Amino acid sequence: MRKFRPRPGWVVQAYRFALDPNAGQEAALRSHCGAARTAYNWAVGWVTASWRQRGAEQTYGLGGEELTEWRPWSLPELRRAFNAAKRTDPRFADWWRENSKEAYSTGLAGAAAAFDNYAKSKQGRRRGGRVGRPRYKAKHKTALSCRFTTGTIRLEPDRRHVTLPRLGTLRTHEPTGKLHRRLEAGNARILSATVRHERGRWLVSFQVEVQRDLRRVTRPGSAVGIDLGIKHLAVLADSRGEVRHVPNPKHYETALKKLRRLSRRVSRRRGPDRRTGRSPSNRWVKANAERNRVQHRVANLRENALHQLTTAVRAEYAVVVVEDLNVAGMLRNRRLSRKIADAGFGRLRRQLTYKGHRHACPTVVADRWFPSSKTCSGCGAVKAKLPLHVRVFDCEHCPLVLDRDENAARNLLALAASTAVTGTGAAGDLGAKAPKPRGADRKTRTTRPGHQAGTGRADGAKPPHQLRGKETRTVNGHPACAAVVSPLRTFPAERPGMLISDYEISNG
Repeated sequence: MRKFRPRPGWVVQAYRFALDPNAGQEAALRSHCGAARTAYNWAVGWVTASWRQRGAEQTYGLGGEELTEWRPWSLPELRRAFNAAKRTDPRFADWWRENSKEAYSTGLAGAAAAFDNYAKSKQGRRRGGRVGRPRYKAKHKTALSCRFTTGTIRLEPDRRHVTLPRLGTLRTHEPTGKLHRRLEAGNARILSATVRHERGRWLVSFQVEVQRDLRRVTRPGSAVGIDLGIKHLAVLADSRGEVRHVPNPKHYETALKKLRRLSRRVSRRRGPDRRTGRSPSNRWVKANAERNRVQHRVANLRENALHQLTTAVRAEYAVVVVEDLNVAGMLRNRRLSRKIADAGFGRLRRQLTYKGHRHACPTVVADRWFPSSKTCSGCGAVKAKLPLHVRVFDCEHCPLVLDRDENAARNLLALAASTAVTGTGAAGDLGAKAPKPRGADRKTRTTRPGHQAGTGRADGAKPPHQLRGKETRTVNGHPACAAVVSPLRTFPAERPGMLISDYEISNG
């Protein structure tokens, strides 16, 4: 399916509002989300049934044209097959008319994307971790979500209600004026709407094509290096020599005592048991809801703090330098995993990246193996070892004694100054040759042991019409033959100091 591209000078942005549905509307919302899950499960079963049948026929000695034909998983084909089956299949015949067709289209589109990702991962044409075969979605574990792309999707003039297909008019928990004003001025156009139950509330997200002008930063020509940590959420060293320490709010650590008390209360109640079919008691439901409210508040506070920090940084500096942290690997540390997850390093970097589009400012991503903490920001010497418990950097070749995080932030700042020049041997410069203590700057293996990308069908077979392509080797999630590049400029992969990403604005 052809990917949507906004017009020049326009970007695609989401506007999310909380809903206050009544009992009947909430039941309709859950019905639509359940219909999407059911359609997804039907598509998974319909496609994989042909795979199982072909596997069984091959055990009988059949082959070639005698085997059952492959069932396609493209969205148009899934829609055509589902529309033919929903009127006669006893699983849908009695109730499929109660929901909008967009609910079923949501599940079928998710199934088509899941099979595409599985096939590309099987053939070695998809970056990232290995994707397994699509599985059925459980009724009580799947997130409730449904997307509307056609029909009546609008904001009401009172700016406190939205209208969605088959669901009617729903009241919003907050005013919709920020989007309504753009729609009235002709600077925005709604593309789709997605309802989702998240953190105890029903939310509606409008995907909008917005005409957005570039915002000028308050300090053009400036740069800042950001070192993320646990003691301080971020240490900022800018080109003016200023160093700022952003304290770590530690929202989860603050609420941990209360969460433990509420968790003990929940454990003392009679909870559900799916093995025996036991339903939870009313006291368990109330205690679990109280515990969930605390969890949701922690998540909301963390998200709000990260948005405030990233928005302020992007509105002030022209160039931002961040680290390419292996957050998934850091979470394997059982002593620090809870604090690292509470900080939200991955989300902070993602927000800095996409918010830079609004100001046409680049994001410089330091290489994962760049020794920012071990390198002296004064003379450029690199220490062989620097344990985590050592919080002060004491250089052995010059009289520099500095806080560990502040020294790392200054080294990251040096990357921004060295992007336009060749190496001079300075600390953090792209041409500086640092020693290799303990082999810490070695790249990880290009492929996992025992995993070899094939070019056959997603289920292991190799039909004759299958295109055979060359495997793409990846390093750190990126092709090994090229660095992470901007759509506007290309940077050679041999420059080991940094990676450039997200340099342009959408079609800007």
